[in-house]
Amino acid sequence: MTNAVELFAGPGGMILGLHAAGIRGTGIEWDPNAVATRRAAGLPTIHADVRNHGPRDFPNATVLAGGPPCQTFTVAGNGTGRDELDRVVDAVKRMGDRQTIDPREFNDDRTALVLEPLRWVLEDFEHSYNTIILEQVPQVLPVWEAYADVLREEGYSVATGILATEQYGVPQTRRRAVLIASLNGPVALPQPTHRPYRKGVPQHEGDPRLLSWVSMSDALDRPQPFTVVSNYGTGGDPKNRGRRTSAEPAFTVTGKVSRNRIIGPGGDELPRFTSAEAGVLQGFPADHPWSGNDIPQQIGNACPAPLAAALAHASRAIPASSPAIVEAAA
Repeated sequence: MTNAVELFAGPGGMILGLHAAGIRGTGIEWDPNAVATRRAAGLPTIHADVRNHGPRDFPNATVLAGGPPCQTFTVAGNGTGRDELDRVVDAVKRMGDRQTIDPREFNDDRTALVLEPLRWVLEDFEHSYNTIILEQVPQVLPVWEAYADVLREEGYSVATGILATEQYGVPQTRRRAVLIASLNGPVALPQPTHRPYRKGVPQHEGDPRLLSWVSMSDALDRPQPFTVVSNYGTGGDPKNRGRRTSAEPAFTVTGKVSRNRIIGPGGDELPRFTSAEAGVLQGFPADHPWSGNDIPQQIGNACPAPLAAALAHASRAIPASSPAIVEAAA
């Protein structure tokens, strides 16, 4: 069984996906609520700040995984990370030259957390991680691409890109910037297993080699049709709320998922999503033991388990005799 250390471990989405690929491990998480959920689920967890630990604390780990906090990078956040992307990318390059980065270089110290996985990889220690799996909001792709340049100098094969979660069986549309790297041979991003969602295109139409995307009604145990009215406005107009029917995938699940209104066929208000339902839309099992406080935020911040599983499977080295995949990983 492969051993992993997971940074910014959250309530368990990443490690549940890794389990599907035969990878077990320990998570480091500072939020006591997410820690409560992980422990209720029986997931090995250290309640701590990743900055206070390093690879020496996990000498047997061969996989490094994680999804750093996104608050300063996401469009729903304060934007300071997006404003400082060039400086973050420069910091990655300097780390590759073994320079030490002071978090105070950035306007918000949370921005520097996106550099932590690279610190763990480069820290002077007697072994390297065979596999690295990282995910974040799409705005972080330039950081992962800068990581890739550094990691290739360290001997890794690396693949980066933006993936749509509905193409991996998650019943919501969510785009994530991802990075996978391996010391064992060429890697490439996972091939989609499901069709992309396109508004107005029926679920059964599209590439016949792929499965249909998963709708909310497919995933949830709700007998009657419904329409979800998003808590976010569209087109910059807060009054113009997005709407999707239960025959479509959910909108991106955020920490405000409990604010979404659910309307029945006759216009009647239906119960809003429970924690279990919101978790299912994020790719968790229906019986995941959500614990502690601020559960919607835990769910919204989590990595969808099916996406993590796809990344974990793809991170296994691919035989070099497959030229198409070697080219994709270059």
